[in-house]
Amino acid sequence: FTVRDRLVYVSVTNVDGKTLTVMLDTAETPVYMIKGALMLQLLMVTAVMLFAAGVTANLLAKRLSRPIADVNRAAKKLTAGEYDEALYARPVSEVLAAQAQGGVVALLLRETGGGERPLTGLKIAVDAGNGAGGFFATRVLAPLGADISASVFLEPDGSFPNHIPNPENKEAMESLRRAVLAGGCDLGLIFDTDVDRAGAMEADGTPLDRNRLIALAAAIAAEQAPGSTIVTDSVTSDQLTEFIEKKLGCRHHRFKRGYKNVINEAIRLNEAGETCLLAMETSGHGALKENYFLDDGAYLATKIVIRYAQLRRQGRTLADLLEGMREPLEARELRFRLLSEDCKAAGAAVLEALARYAAGQPGWSAAPENYEGLRYAVPAQKGWFLLRMSLHDPLMPLNIESDCPGGVDEILRELTPFLRGQAVLDTAALE
Repeated sequence: FTVRDRLVYVSVTNVDGKTLTVMLDTAETPVYMIKGALMLQLLMVTAVMLFAAGVTANLLAKRLSRPIADVNRAAKKLTAGEYDEALYARPVSEVLAAQAQGGVVALLLRETGGGERPLTGLKIAVDAGNGAGGFFATRVLAPLGADISASVFLEPDGSFPNHIPNPENKEAMESLRRAVLAGGCDLGLIFDTDVDRAGAMEADGTPLDRNRLIALAAAIAAEQAPGSTIVTDSVTSDQLTEFIEKKLGCRHHRFKRGYKNVINEAIRLNEAGETCLLAMETSGHGALKENYFLDDGAYLATKIVIRYAQLRRQGRTLADLLEGMREPLEARELRFRLLSEDCKAAGAAVLEALARYAAGQPGWSAAPENYEGLRYAVPAQKGWFLLRMSLHDPLMPLNIESDCPGGVDEILRELTPFLRGQAVLDTAALE
């Protein structure tokens, strides 16, 4: 394992001499959590590799003793702010680039069918936000002929001096938009710190994120498997459902938040005989069956570039794939802190109370299929809301969308008496 600029990756070599490298994104992780996370990753990866090689449990324990001790020492150095130069190895971006040579590069060459430089004539801006994603511009796109001169912040820098590398961050998406427009680009791409999430930007500065990014990925998947199922997280819009089911002819299976949740659900559906090629969150985590349901931002970006290159030869753009996809007029998320020490019980009690409150509201109707929290349609405002427990924090997020001017405010006004009546909720967000 190595630590550099708060980016940590673990390389494990098994008894056959095969090496696997995995990365841990610690950019937003408190340093005191790094040790445990590192050890967990090490245990999981090493166990898989060693057991695959037929190593017994006793030998596995012996082989783990030294790496665990090494992790302890490095975590201590990292927590203390000490970076041992002897531990430094290749930057994470180089590890990812090396992996890309036999993966996404080969995929681009195969699917675009344009010779050795199939992206010649395309100008693509990559905003890596000083995370590990700069390799996608310099080691994937450029060698295949793309003009990447408008790309920004490709060099890894764990202090992130320009903006947070996060496709959900407004500042980050605005940075990509500026790069695309200033450079006269055909397409823009953005990644999070460790490139497991991605976003994009159309040539006119229209963002491809959240629901719109899922719609694009779903359109690509639907071309491969018409009528298949698209699994998403719980906060996706009604407009996305309409696009997936009416325009694409697929089934939208709105599940839970958490990329592992949507991925595992997609795997479960396939095992049950229901074709599902895509599992995706509004956060930009996208996993495709053809890529073993790995949440791989570089792979998702590659699929987008491939489809764009194919469309361009036909005189079309990505916007043609998204024809009919609407965005809600208004959307808002509020987060309420739970004041109880037993957050799980408190959150469950709030949801039970909401079910009783909603039963008395004229016109409100519960979502027929819902797997997380409580989601209600509010037809009078052409909208909906979802109140749920956070996966990781003592919070209850509230998502509201509406297709009416002022509709979000009206839905929130109807909810406010209920929210203020919950003693376990900190309702400061309502102020």
